[in-house]
Amino acid sequence: MSRPEFAPEERRDFMKTIAKQTLGVSFAGSVASQGLFGEAQAAPIVGKAKHIIYLFMDGAMTHLDTFDPKVGVEEAGETKPIQTRVPGIQFGDRFPKLSYLAGAIAVVRSLSTETGAHDKGKYLMRTSYKQLNSIQHPAMGAWMVSEAGRLNKDLPGNYVIGGSNRHPGAGFLPPSLSPVPIANASAGLQNTTLPKYLTPEYFNRRLILANKFDQSFQSRRNNTRIEAYNQLYGEAKRLIGSDHLKVFNIKDEPQAIQDAYGNNQLGQACLLARRLVQSGARFIEVNYGGWDMHQDLYTKLDERAANVDNAVGNLLRDLHSKGLLDETLIVLTTEFGRKPKMNVNGGRDHHPGAFSSLLMGAGIKGGQVYGESDKQGFSVAKDHVSVSEFNKTIAAAAGLPLEEERFAPNGRPFKIGGDGDPIKALLA
Repeated sequence: MSRPEFAPEERRDFMKTIAKQTLGVSFAGSVASQGLFGEAQAAPIVGKAKHIIYLFMDGAMTHLDTFDPKVGVEEAGETKPIQTRVPGIQFGDRFPKLSYLAGAIAVVRSLSTETGAHDKGKYLMRTSYKQLNSIQHPAMGAWMVSEAGRLNKDLPGNYVIGGSNRHPGAGFLPPSLSPVPIANASAGLQNTTLPKYLTPEYFNRRLILANKFDQSFQSRRNNTRIEAYNQLYGEAKRLIGSDHLKVFNIKDEPQAIQDAYGNNQLGQACLLARRLVQSGARFIEVNYGGWDMHQDLYTKLDERAANVDNAVGNLLRDLHSKGLLDETLIVLTTEFGRKPKMNVNGGRDHHPGAFSSLLMGAGIKGGQVYGESDKQGFSVAKDHVSVSEFNKTIAAAAGLPLEEERFAPNGRPFKIGGDGDPIKALLA
């Protein structure tokens, strides 16, 4: 279905109506003639993603208790399936809001990986390549800014909110493409003002002096990485005291909006991610840990799942109300799954054999499940998806070059998303 054309006046009226419904649109599943947002004959989300919000569930999210629930088997645990607004699709009972929004969500239930080690699994998901001692591969955010360029020349294009330890960053690409780390969304970007004892005049004099000391060193080395670091420092200098820094202050949002996202790590990070998308950021990773549930899984799961259900649900609604969802891809993923059989401590152990992820927004056909695991959730039963194929699909949705090779310093060629193929059934 093609997108209907609006006259300028009609479009303004339409957008005003949607804006009044911020965080409250009727975002339902596509049933019969009802569209994704509850209105009749709504246009589907189309187009390539200009922005990606990458929600990483750090610690290995349990697939059986989230988006691949089972029934009639012991392995199902305490989780009960609930029907979504899309016929035939069920989510775990801790996700009522996302169940209502299932028409915008593509669930991939047939991912698997070769490793059950956290660091190796996270590296693979972020880069599509296995860890090597000889090289660091770029994460998707660095690839996206490198290939698509910035949308806002005054702000970096790549961010990671939350934990960024051992993040591959820009890998072998220029350091200027590394994600800007924001440890706490509520605190915003830190160290962006000069200390009280240092005036702007003295600060500039120090930079000039430092550059003079560096000139001799740099003149002897024609090094693109040195130039990239110089560019990074120059950008940091321009940002100090800049009005552009206001985007990092989520306290500027109405209190009702802050509360709607949830006063927790994930909720506030998703709100900041939406603000960064509005400012032109290309790629925002949100790292949300606490999923390594070897003990007391159902005691810990309730809070984690509720935060995801609320934050992601409101992020979808908010982006839609601002006209940004048709150019923003949201990914929710993790490094691997968890074992179907509960252990003696009431938890689930590491399990790379099957796990689930979500794709939502620009470039994606929502309202579907791709692939399936077996009755116990132990192995992939249909339409296996590798990490490379999953990441190729993300890259394809963003319109990035899939087959062009880029070369590391050691001369080895690499492609965005590795050597897999995108999953055409998931792409709009």
